[in-house]
Amino acid sequence: MSLNDTPRATRLHIGLYGRRNSGKSSLLNALTGQSVATVSEVAGTTTDPVYKAMELHGIGPVVFIDTAGFDDVGQLGTLRVGKTQEAAKATDIALILFHDEDMEEELAWLARFRETDTPVVAVVSQIDTLADKGAALVQQVEEKTGLRPVVVSAVDGTGVEALRAEIIRQLPEGYASGSITGDLCAAGDLVLLVMPQDIQAPQGRLILPQVQTLRELLDKKCLVMSCTTDCLETTLAKLTEPPKLIITDSQAFRTVHAQKPEKSLLTSFSVLFAGYKGDIDYFAASARKIADLPKDAHILIAEACTHKPLKEDIGRVKIPRLLRKKLGGDLRIDVVAGRDFPADLSGVDLVIHCGGCMFNRKYVLSRVAECREQGVPMTNYGITIAYLLGILDDVTLPSGN
Repeated sequence: MSLNDTPRATRLHIGLYGRRNSGKSSLLNALTGQSVATVSEVAGTTTDPVYKAMELHGIGPVVFIDTAGFDDVGQLGTLRVGKTQEAAKATDIALILFHDEDMEEELAWLARFRETDTPVVAVVSQIDTLADKGAALVQQVEEKTGLRPVVVSAVDGTGVEALRAEIIRQLPEGYASGSITGDLCAAGDLVLLVMPQDIQAPQGRLILPQVQTLRELLDKKCLVMSCTTDCLETTLAKLTEPPKLIITDSQAFRTVHAQKPEKSLLTSFSVLFAGYKGDIDYFAASARKIADLPKDAHILIAEACTHKPLKEDIGRVKIPRLLRKKLGGDLRIDVVAGRDFPADLSGVDLVIHCGGCMFNRKYVLSRVAECREQGVPMTNYGITIAYLLGILDDVTLPSGN
C-alpha cells in the first residue's frame, strides 16, 4: 500500500439492502459504472456481502456493500441474512430498495437503521418493470417511510445521477472531518514518531496505523521525525527543541515515557485510534475500572485482524501478561478476531479492543454500543497498556471525533 492509497476502513461505507432480485447488484453496477457485482435472474445470487472500494464522484473514496436478500430462506439463507445484519453495523449510509406493495421487511430494516442513526435513502428500484404501478408505489413508500424515494432503473440509467446526489445529501454530519491526531498538533509543529520494528510489521513495511498517522501529519504540514525505540535518546539529543508531540507504539510506552522531555506531549498510535475509531472517553473510563475487577474476571480481547498469532503477540501474550500481573493468575481471558464478536456478552467483565485500523468507525462504534447496552466496560489496547503501566494520566488523549 502506498501513502496515496485510501484504506477501506477509512472510506464511507454505502450498503445496498433489499429482497432477492430487487436489483441491488444491478444498481451497484450502474452506480459505479463497472460490473463489480454478479447479476442473475436466479434469486440468491449474492451470498456473502460483497465489499467493493470505489471512487464516487462528489464524495471520493467509498466502499459499496452489496448484500444478500434479507428475505433469503432455508438454513443457508439464515446464515446469509446474518451476514447482512453484520454488514449493517458497518454501514454509514443505507440504500433500501423497494419494488412492490409488500414492504413489511423493508420497513423493519428502515427501523433498524433509524435506531442506530444511520442515514437511509429509499429507492424504488427497477422502475422500468413496474409500468403503471410505479407512481402508486412511490406514493406508498413515501407515506409509510416519510422519505421521498429516488426512482431508478439500472437498465436505462433513470435516476442514477439523482441517487448519487441524494447519497451526497445524506452524508453523515462530520463526515471527512475526522482526524487521527485532532488538535494535538498543527502546521509547523515538530512531531516525533517512535516506531519499533518488531515481528508484527512485515519486513520493509510499516503497520497501517503508522502509515495513516504519518500521512495525516504530512497533510497537516507538521515537521515529522521518526526513530526506533533504541535510537530515541540519540534523536532527542540532536534536536534543538523538544517535539510538540511524541507518538509511540503502545508497547514502548514505558521506555518512551521515561525519556520524553517534560514539555512534550505523549500518546500512542493505538490511543490515537481509540479517538479516531471509537469512544475515547468511554475507553478511558473503562480502563480505570480494571483495578476493581475480580481476580477471576472474564476478559474478552477483540482483534480486528485475523493474523496467525505471533511470538509476543500484543493481544494474546503481552496484555494478558500485564493483566495477570495486576490482578492475579485466575483471570479467564478469551480472544476473538475479525468479525467474530459475541452478541451475548453475559459473564464478560471487560472488553479490550485493538485500535480497529481494519474496521471503519461505524463498525467499531456498533461494538461500543453493544457493550454499553449490556453494561460491559470496553477499552482499547493502548489505553489498557498505559493504565496497567501506571502512566495513563501522563498520556495525552485525543478529542473524540
